[in-house]
Amino acid sequence: MKIIIGQGSCGIAAGADKVTVAIQKELESRNHPLEIELAGCCGTCYLEPIVDVVSDNGQKTTFVSVKPEHIAEILDFAIHQKQPKDAVIMGDNDQASLDKQVRIALRNAGVLNPEKIEDYLANDGYKAIQKCLQEMTPQDVIEDVKISGLRGRGGAGFPTWFKWQAANQQKATPKYIVCNGDEGDPGAFMDRSILEGDPHSVIEGMMIGGYAIGANEGIIYVRAEYPLAIKRLEIALKQAREKGILGKNIFGTGFDFDIWIKAGAGAFVCGEETALIASLEGQRGMPRLKPPFPAQKGYWGKPTNINNVETFANIPWILLSGGSAFAALGTEKSKGTKVFALAGKIQRGGLIEIPMGLTLREVIYDIGGGIQDNKAFKAVQMGGPSGGCIPASLLDTPIDYESITATGAIMGSGGMIVMDETTCMVDMARFFLDFTCKESCGKCVQCRVGTKRMLEILERITNGEGKDGDIELLEDLCQKVKDGSLCALGGTAPNPVLTTLQYFRDEYEAHIYEHRCPAHNCKKLLTYTIKEDLCVGCGACAKKCPSDAISGEPKKVHSIHQELCIQCGTCKTVCTFNAIEAL
Repeated sequence: MKIIIGQGSCGIAAGADKVTVAIQKELESRNHPLEIELAGCCGTCYLEPIVDVVSDNGQKTTFVSVKPEHIAEILDFAIHQKQPKDAVIMGDNDQASLDKQVRIALRNAGVLNPEKIEDYLANDGYKAIQKCLQEMTPQDVIEDVKISGLRGRGGAGFPTWFKWQAANQQKATPKYIVCNGDEGDPGAFMDRSILEGDPHSVIEGMMIGGYAIGANEGIIYVRAEYPLAIKRLEIALKQAREKGILGKNIFGTGFDFDIWIKAGAGAFVCGEETALIASLEGQRGMPRLKPPFPAQKGYWGKPTNINNVETFANIPWILLSGGSAFAALGTEKSKGTKVFALAGKIQRGGLIEIPMGLTLREVIYDIGGGIQDNKAFKAVQMGGPSGGCIPASLLDTPIDYESITATGAIMGSGGMIVMDETTCMVDMARFFLDFTCKESCGKCVQCRVGTKRMLEILERITNGEGKDGDIELLEDLCQKVKDGSLCALGGTAPNPVLTTLQYFRDEYEAHIYEHRCPAHNCKKLLTYTIKEDLCVGCGACAKKCPSDAISGEPKKVHSIHQELCIQCGTCKTVCTFNAIEAL
């Protein structure tokens, strides 16, 4: 019998540390030697903190939304099989959501202790690299990855085998293999969760890639904002070295390989591979023209292969199961599975992994549980700042590279931000432009200046100062920024604007010509009024109003003087009677 506590960043943020302390204290008070283990996030972030009770025969019972006061009941269940009264066991709907997924990259997430290499070894860990070194040539490895159809999961979707082949064919040495863990999209946390929950799968994938291209050194570039991921990577690397899995003469085959970690400063542009290489070399993270590609001249001018975290996490499974097993999942051009981070106005927020080809509707409603508070679905943002907004009319779009690109969005690294009827699509475009404008490295004029001008227009529109011709000017700027930018950051920055203009043009027109926000979201376009039938005259709104725009006698209906109102929304926030509405 043992207890497993979810200790990913989401679990810790929800209170898993307090739950762990409470379990330890309760066990001490009972003088009971129950084994306690930690695990990463299993994907159901919305249910954290999570505690699994695993019996001696392997049967698992999952408790969700656990609080310290639930611990006595959970231990009574674990030790005495006493049914809990307040502690909540995972429901059938939540379990059904997990059962609809196919997990390859996330196969060990929430299952293994990421700080114990023994757990990974007990689950076929490092058998794939052993097989490669003892039974396969580098070309055999590349061929199996080719058969799998695995495309890079970092966003571009470029065939993995092709990049490996290109680096393999280079004569220059030394060669390097780099893991891109610089996950910067708002709402994306796939790579972080894999690094926190299953670091050895990434290490093993890099080792296989290193063998395939002829590299003896690997580098994991991970943003410094992921301290738990870095900590667990360091533990995993130390344990692998102690076991002789990393270092010299691995498995007695003469293959030498080791990995070191570079903590990046968090610049979004460093997700672009040439900017990442510049950062690794100690330079400012700025992209350069290609060719030459990194496979030809990368880190210190030597052949370098770069893949992202999820791509490497798939590799050991592919080499053990065979490329054809991975290719049997997904669609003709988009093979295998893909991890997505569901965020926003979704019932079951967290990580999912699905076979390519499922529709957006299946993901959002069948797996994600639909929209919060039974509101209407409006759009889903895919691809982060580089992606676009896909409307309700396209909910039956299959999730594969070609179909998503056809909507104007991109697959990206796997972020899915779900929006409901209360989301203003003009403001959403402004949010993403603000992000890309700030993250632009400034190297090319089109991106540095173009995104700034686009942002200024969007800010004017959301502030009620839009004017005739703004839409046409935005479209013109979008095309110029798209065509003239040096790297993908600038080249895709217009996507959120272009897709919202394509599918929600009426909202732009309402902002500009009617000075109205249809979603009742843009504060400068709202009119606050007091409902006479709900106002009790408590005076809370008048006391808090920063512009003294509200007046009224005690216990009588108050009123808002529109000429003084600054649309700050304070009155609506403090009113406990729902008497103030914004229209």
